[in-house]
Amino acid sequence: MTDQTITAVPSADPAPRSRRAPNRHLTGWLMAAPLAVVLGLFLILPILTIVVVSFWGATEFSIYPAFQFDNYAFLLTSEVTWRVFGNTFKYAAITWVCTLLIGFTVAYYLAFHIRSLTWQVALFLLCTIPFLTSNIIRMISWIPFLGREGIANSALLSWGVIDAPLDWLLFSDFSVILAFVHLYTLFMVVPIFNTMMRIDRSLIEAATDAGASGWQTLWHVIVPLTKPGIMIGTIFVVTLVMGDFITVRFMSGSQSANVGRLISNDIGLLQYPSASATAVVLLITVLLVIGVLLRFVDIRKEL
Repeated sequence: MTDQTITAVPSADPAPRSRRAPNRHLTGWLMAAPLAVVLGLFLILPILTIVVVSFWGATEFSIYPAFQFDNYAFLLTSEVTWRVFGNTFKYAAITWVCTLLIGFTVAYYLAFHIRSLTWQVALFLLCTIPFLTSNIIRMISWIPFLGREGIANSALLSWGVIDAPLDWLLFSDFSVILAFVHLYTLFMVVPIFNTMMRIDRSLIEAATDAGASGWQTLWHVIVPLTKPGIMIGTIFVVTLVMGDFITVRFMSGSQSANVGRLISNDIGLLQYPSASATAVVLLITVLLVIGVLLRFVDIRKEL
């Protein structure tokens, strides 16, 4: 028998693999670099600038660089500031409740009662029609409707429901909250509807087969599975309401204020350090609210 020499096939050189790994990391960093630069220039740098300016000093005629806590001391010890923050939380809480009720109802109807995908898309697009115009136009459109001689008072007077025009319909907290609900309800509808469309319909059928009523199925099946969408909508609505100042200014007739209006007034008076300190406190407050909301549900699964 002839001896046969078995030649071993040389194994692949591990060196190229080790060289490719750093190249992949370098490629990843290079791909993320443009976005990091944009976020740094247009998000982080402005926030850092606001934080720095919040420690500066200001007089009636000038602003001077310094490191002092006078702006925060005045802000946190002023009774007006606490009332304004309380007003802001009041607007945010009431608007959140109203938008949640309306948004959940609309999303539930679109997701579970409209069987045709075409009709779902059509009705969903119908909800977005108001966004074809600016917020200011949609907000101001309520003024002729809610005024003393507006459509609402005229209709109620003609029907005999009231004997005199209602003054609280316009330039009041009612008109401010009504405008907020009108402007931001869609921000609650979209995430809730998106979450409801992902619910497995077999779970609802199983609950029905087990003898659960409609309300029991809604409360024990649909609502728990919709929590991520509710939290996302809550974050949108709360942050938008707490930072909005144009709506409060126009719809309250300058008779009410929130934190955004307080910042706007300071900027109008060229009190930039005071406005910056208020903005920092508002930012911290909003982040704390978001942090509390994120403790209840993990919304990263929905993103």
